Formats: sequence, C-alpha cells, structure tokens
Amino acid sequence: MFEAPVNWQAFLLALLPALLVAWLAARLVRRLARRAMHAIVGDTIAHASPLVRGPVRLVAAAAFVLALGLVIVPFLEIAGLEPRSGLRLQALTTWGLASGLRVLLFAALAYALVRAVALLVARFEHEINQGTTLDALERAKRARTLGSLISNVASALVVGVASLMILRELGADIGPVLAGAGILGLAVGFGAQTLVRDIISGFFLILEDQVRVGDVAAINGQGGLVEAITLRTIVLRAFDGTVHTFPNGGVTTMANLSKDYSFYVIDVGVPYAEDPDRVIAVLQGVGAALQQDDRFGPQILAPLEVVGVDSFADSAVMVKMRIKTMPLKQWEVGRELRKRVLKAFAEHGIDIPFPQRVVTMVPAVSGESAELSNPAAPAPQASGRGTPERS
Repeated sequence: MFEAPVNWQAFLLALLPALLVAWLAARLVRRLARRAMHAIVGDTIAHASPLVRGPVRLVAAAAFVLALGLVIVPFLEIAGLEPRSGLRLQALTTWGLASGLRVLLFAALAYALVRAVALLVARFEHEINQGTTLDALERAKRARTLGSLISNVASALVVGVASLMILRELGADIGPVLAGAGILGLAVGFGAQTLVRDIISGFFLILEDQVRVGDVAAINGQGGLVEAITLRTIVLRAFDGTVHTFPNGGVTTMANLSKDYSFYVIDVGVPYAEDPDRVIAVLQGVGAALQQDDRFGPQILAPLEVVGVDSFADSAVMVKMRIKTMPLKQWEVGRELRKRVLKAFAEHGIDIPFPQRVVTMVPAVSGESAELSNPAAPAPQASGRGTPERS
C-alpha cells in the first residue's frame, strides 16, 4: 500500500483525524436522511421502527466509508507517508481551488435564494395579516396558501438546479438526468394537463380573491355555500345539503353572491287603480322602520332604494326596490322586509292583485240562431261579468 516503509506512529496520527472527519460527515448525512424519512413516512410509521432506522443507518455507513476513502490518503500524505493509490493531496487541492470553490458558491447561492424567498413570503403574509376583522382573517388564510405554494415551488426549483450544477462539478454525467427530466416533463405535460390546468386556475382564483370560504356562490349554474377551496377543487354545499365539487379548471361561470356586500331585490305588484306615489311612500316608510330596528338595522348598509314602476303586468303594476345589506344577510333582511310590506299594505288598504279572467256572454241575434246553437236551452237575454277566478 505504501512506497516506503511505514511509520506506524505517523499512520495512526493520520488515521485519527481521517476517522473524525468521516464520522462527522456520516453524522451529518444521517441527520439529513432521518429528516427525509420522517418527511416521507409522516405519521404512518413510528420513527423508531426498524423500517425507518434501517435505511438511515445504511446511508450513514455508506457516507462514513465514502468520506474515509476520500480523506485518508491526503491525511497520510500530510503525515509523510506515500500511499500507492488513492486521491492525492495535490489533486484534492487542485480540485478544491477550482471545482470545490464553485460547488461552495452554488450551494451558498441556492441557500441564499431559498432564504430570500422565505423572507419575501413571510413579509407578504405579514402585510396581508394586518387587522383583526373577518376580511383580514380570510386574507391571511389566502396569503398562507399562496405563500406555501410559492415557497415550495421556488425551493424545489432552486435546489434542483443547484444539485445538477454541483453534480456536474463533481464529474457526474448529468446528460441522462436532463434527458430523463425532459421525458418526464413531456409525459406530465400530456398526461396531467388537466391537473396542471386545475392547479393554475386555482392559484389565480385564490390570488385574485374571486371567492372565499364562507361565501355563497353560483358555479356553472349550481349555487351553494363555499366550504373549501384548494389549488385543485372548490367545494359547494347546496341548501338541501348536497355537496358539489368542481375542478378549478372546469369552472366556466362563477357568480359570487356575497362579495363585500349584497342586495336583496323585490318586485311588488300593486293594482292599476292605485297611486304609484302613495305606494312608493309606504314602501320607503317600511324601509326606514326596518333600518331603525335593533336586530336588522346593523345588517343594513343603506336605506331602502325604491326604483319605481318597473313594468306593466297582466293584472298589476310592478314596483321594483332593493336594499343593501352585509354579505350573507340579504335573505334574512329580505324575508323580514317582505313580511313588513305585506302588513303595511294591509294597514293602508293596498291590495296585492292576483290574475283575473273576465268572461263576457254575447246574446243571440234571433231565436233561430239560439235554437241552432243550443236547442235544449233558452237563449240568454242579458250579458254580465263573471266573478274573478284565481289561477
């Protein structure tokens, strides 16, 4: 193994620091391998299980042997011995001053970029989290979702590129890795294009704050309460309890019924003989009384807006009005408003018309015509109006 007789005292002096360096390297690799195994298995397998400890120990032993084989020869040369083979100190020094410095530079840049992204995400979340209102809490939830996504994607991209560059400096052939990555990317692009579309659509849906958990929305014609939003799906629960799940990439139409504020719109029918100004005054009084109510007043954001006569129906004049409320409170306020309008109309003698049908009986021109039309019945002698019928 050596070119000259061995000085065993120098050999031991060189072996001890080589073993120490190899042990430190194996300990570092073991810690990294343990963290990787814990991240992979999670809570499915106990961390003290042999299924976890066995691979970790194997990786640590391989790291120890590899590190010892790399550093033993340089330490022996420092001690004055001349091994026949192995990684020479001169070659190690030359590599360390060239490729080694580049490896350190790549690792340092990758670490700095990952930390910079983490700091920017933390700053973004801190800015969004300002305030204690419900809207601020929803913004904080959206910021955490986006921050986690951006941090994970950026970290994976930076670490992947840095690893390839370090492997190239270590002399590894990264051509097959790049070719495999290209083939994998092509396969993912064709086979998982729907998944990618859903994730991208979900990212912009959360980023643009189009809808939030707790909103009432109509998606693709189906309405319900938004129970969950992820990067891939959005979940609605209908009024009857049915749960509808929509892929984000398949959302073609979305109507948010509780974004910032809401309106409750009512069309009231009044008789043609009624004075529209009187009806509008009664409706405005009902709206003012409702806004002064201790229970419903805090939920109303603006006075009742009576638009006026909106259309002429078959049996009534339609008067349109709307009231502005807090999100998700429009139905509660609207039901109370309808009840009070019904009572106010009864107090002021304003009828709510219903469809009517008028039947006119035309008398016969002569007795002969009457006999031809109905020989068994006498001819009618007068005409009159029938009673209104409900339909």
